[in-house]
Amino acid sequence: MPVTGDSFLLNRCGLPPDGGAHHFFHASGGSMTTYAFPEHFFWGAAASGPQTEGADGKPHASIWDSWYASQPDRFFEQIGPEKVCETLHKYKEDVALMKNIGLNSFRTSIQWSRLIDDLETGAPNQDAVRFYHAYFDEMIANGIEPMINLYHFDMPDELQQRYGGFESVHVTDLFARFAATAFRLFGHKIKYWTTFNEPIVPVEGGYLYDFHYPCKKDGKLAAQVAFNIMLAHAKAIECYREMQCGGEIGVVLNLTPTYTRSASAEDKKAAWHADLFFNRSFLDPLVKHQFPTELCSLLAEHHCLPEVNPADVKRITDSRIDFLGVNYYVPRRVKARETPYTLDYFSPDVYFENYIDPDGRFNPYRDNNEILPQAIYDIAANIRDNYGNIKWYLAEIGIAMDLASEGPVQADGIIDDGFRIGLMEEHLVQLHRAIAEGANCFGVHQWTFIDNWSWINSFKRRYGFYRLDLATGERQIKRNGLWFKALAESNQFSCEERSA
Repeated sequence: MPVTGDSFLLNRCGLPPDGGAHHFFHASGGSMTTYAFPEHFFWGAAASGPQTEGADGKPHASIWDSWYASQPDRFFEQIGPEKVCETLHKYKEDVALMKNIGLNSFRTSIQWSRLIDDLETGAPNQDAVRFYHAYFDEMIANGIEPMINLYHFDMPDELQQRYGGFESVHVTDLFARFAATAFRLFGHKIKYWTTFNEPIVPVEGGYLYDFHYPCKKDGKLAAQVAFNIMLAHAKAIECYREMQCGGEIGVVLNLTPTYTRSASAEDKKAAWHADLFFNRSFLDPLVKHQFPTELCSLLAEHHCLPEVNPADVKRITDSRIDFLGVNYYVPRRVKARETPYTLDYFSPDVYFENYIDPDGRFNPYRDNNEILPQAIYDIAANIRDNYGNIKWYLAEIGIAMDLASEGPVQADGIIDDGFRIGLMEEHLVQLHRAIAEGANCFGVHQWTFIDNWSWINSFKRRYGFYRLDLATGERQIKRNGLWFKALAESNQFSCEERSA
């Protein structure tokens, strides 16, 4: 078992606090074990507006539209966001496909660049209002709970060029106006909202590691953007509370457990630093209502502390979410630095190096990323033990394959992605174990419903329950979709018993 960073030194021997109040069971019969989940569990999929809707009719370009137009060579096979799944025109067909595989919930996002006509005042675009009403109504009419996110990496390009996007405090006010418009228009029918999906990703990609626009490399600016995103989140939460919409609001964080190479003090310290920067930096302020003092000290040491107003700090720590969304794909393994740090700007990597476990399991279809279902249990235990056991759900989990590995449509009309099914079962076994030990998890959303466009990777990797034919737009069911239908409709699955 790997040795983990300090904040993931978890109690692995906990027992359910009530001996049965979770209303689920774990029954063995022969070589098969049945894993059933709590009543009213959410089974669904996750996507986003910019990755599915297409660009038709938007009053503003997003940074992705503009970046692709200026540098299409940065995008896999030069496929940009202009067409994608065309959900804007095919939403009725898509909702029928959701229902066909048993989804009882679905997360997507409202595009800031589509909904808002006047980016300064927050006045809406009426065509967008009609589309989102129709899309959400279609889901609700088919028994699918829409869970709506407000920001999925898609800054309006005009705000990026004029103000620097979230480099500017002013843009946090504009985001709050956008959020208030969305709440006013749709708050009576949407009961679950999130402000941001993976807010650390625009910080990493746009200001540290050059895989999101604006492609800057500046540690101090990265810290400023991170703070301002949290401020925008807090202002949106304030709007939601003031408008008394009657639902719940949260945030979706990608929590990546950090595992060390060894039990040495140096490796454990490296894992502690990685966890501090990549997990606790957002998790502590938004769930624990406090900024980690160690993080502030390290940023100050590197002259990277953001410029803040004390009232805004309080605004962030005073904000309260109703639930947490958690995205998980791969673990992070690190070791103490063995080579000199050579970047000419600050990044968290000054404190560690990434490490590949020579005994690990790897996905041959996604850059040999490690497969570690145990991480789901570790995330759940960490939230339970260190974050007040806040209500949460697995907002994204997915197994990447490429077209060649999924293979052609079979004689029965189904694409055989059985590799994906086996791994999903392994992860859900670990989630079931965590719930049995008190984790307050209320659902699972798999990434994604239909193969969708994925930023600079475009369609390099496929995740969907349905394949998207890029030439025809046709959606084709995969075996994983049929497996998920049985899971969602029965609230349980059976597989060969697996050790924890």
